[in-house]
Amino acid sequence: MSGKSKTSSLFEEPAPDSSDETPAAAAVAERGKRKDAPLAERMRPESIDAILGQEALLGPGEPLHDALSGGELFSMILWGPPGSGKTTLAHAIRHQTRAKAHFEALSAVLTGVKDLREVLASATQRRRVQGRKTLLFIDEIHRYNKSQQDALLPAVESGDVVLIGATTENPSFEIVNALLSRCRVFVVKPLEGKAIIDLMRRALTDEERGLGELRIGIDDNALMFLAEVTDGDARRALGALEIAASLARGKGRIDLAIAQKAMSRKALLYDKSGEEHFNLISALHKSIRNSDADASLYWLARMIEGGEDPLYIARRLVRFASEDVGLADPHALTLAMAAQQAVHFIGQPEGDLALAELVVYLAAAPRSNAVYTAWNEAKKDALETRADPPPQAIRNAPTKLMKTLGYGEGYKYAHDQAEGVAAMECLPDRLKGRTYFRPTTRGREKDLGERLAAAKAIRKGPGKEPK
Repeated sequence: MSGKSKTSSLFEEPAPDSSDETPAAAAVAERGKRKDAPLAERMRPESIDAILGQEALLGPGEPLHDALSGGELFSMILWGPPGSGKTTLAHAIRHQTRAKAHFEALSAVLTGVKDLREVLASATQRRRVQGRKTLLFIDEIHRYNKSQQDALLPAVESGDVVLIGATTENPSFEIVNALLSRCRVFVVKPLEGKAIIDLMRRALTDEERGLGELRIGIDDNALMFLAEVTDGDARRALGALEIAASLARGKGRIDLAIAQKAMSRKALLYDKSGEEHFNLISALHKSIRNSDADASLYWLARMIEGGEDPLYIARRLVRFASEDVGLADPHALTLAMAAQQAVHFIGQPEGDLALAELVVYLAAAPRSNAVYTAWNEAKKDALETRADPPPQAIRNAPTKLMKTLGYGEGYKYAHDQAEGVAAMECLPDRLKGRTYFRPTTRGREKDLGERLAAAKAIRKGPGKEPK
């Protein structure tokens, strides 16, 4: 600890001492200083105060700000989309805590349990000899499997290691409960447009780390365009700005056309197996259910342009047709199956239009979940009540013995009845009178409901009202 200033606040700048850092950690520090490093790497802030757009985490009075300014070191999970600043925040904490903790950085994509155990063993030894904790940053920690995450537990619990894990995935699903319970989870949100614009302006004027030496100007509409299409991802925004600056060297100014050329195609935030996948299919489903065709088309476009399998979307829309539209519009299921066949037969992009047509139709269709509710209630009774046999009258009697035992006795052929319905009970005695299907008055289901009510009255016999 000799030669290091003891600080009362993590926001005070400690005396630098690079000799304490391992080659891996030093490489992380040096990467941002290289002129050939990507602009986003060079512009990474080295102090918490320099971080833009995370006021909800780092503003005065916010939990993380107060904890760090009070000198508190604790294990945490930083959860947010790509480019929101998780790694930046971790390295800013590293710069502010070099007098208090040794720093190690690992990528869960590139390291395995052997590397992890070596780091943890060194951390334990360091704590035992120097009384000094290790601040361990693990990028994409969700890529570690259960056994690798479990290996962190003893060191985190003993205090040898203060863990900062960065993840783009929902920690509730991807981090084991034992480790999650020992960490505080902070949500790092995508940067708002103003923060992205401020960040790009900073990069254009910074002569030491940014593009200031190029003396490149930029139009306001070009700035706003880049801020909009990069979806709060600082890394993508700075990457696009760097390309745009290269394209604009002959003109000396980035206009909207150059900015659009630099972003030749917007890369949509979408994870086909993670939380964003479920968020967007939920948004599509609920927008259709709420008869919002415009929102439904938007969420459909987000999924398709994000790379979702169109047949997965088709399957979900087939389910919607039977579960949410139901018998209020029986044609919806037919159209859903036709759309599925169209997608399967002609593929993309032509098949996308069939899905769009189906989405609009489903949003406009009358809806009823009466069949869905009835089916669930019938399944519950089938599973949870005694498996009584059918009434004698509707049992089949293919043999003489079965006829002798009364199978089929009292059966009335519906087609021979005046209304095509016989006064005959079809449920077991224990469930007699049970009603599962309760039709709505929407669409075709109104007509079906009236016909079923009339049939129920006939089955109960003259003078008896259906329940």
